[in-house]
Amino acid sequence: MVRATLAFAFLIGIVLLQIFLSRTERKWPGLILPVISFLFGFLYPFNMSAGTLIWQVFFVWLLGNIPTIIFLAIYFACRPKRKQTAGE
Repeated sequence: MVRATLAFAFLIGIVLLQIFLSRTERKWPGLILPVISFLFGFLYPFNMSAGTLIWQVFFVWLLGNIPTIIFLAIYFACRPKRKQTAGE
């Protein structure tokens, strides 16, 4: 029960960190966690055995990048909308 509580608190903290980074003035801090998540998701298929099928590798890659998709969804939802001026 303690591990589950700590894991849940960690996930909530990561989501709150992504929201905070996404709302910053510059766009790059909000992309830090999605890039890190993508790199970890990219490494998951390399841990598979050599005899696996290509669709299995793709499926593992896709499942490994679910956090990346969530982080990017938070990023695009939290980005402040910039008002376009007539001169731009």
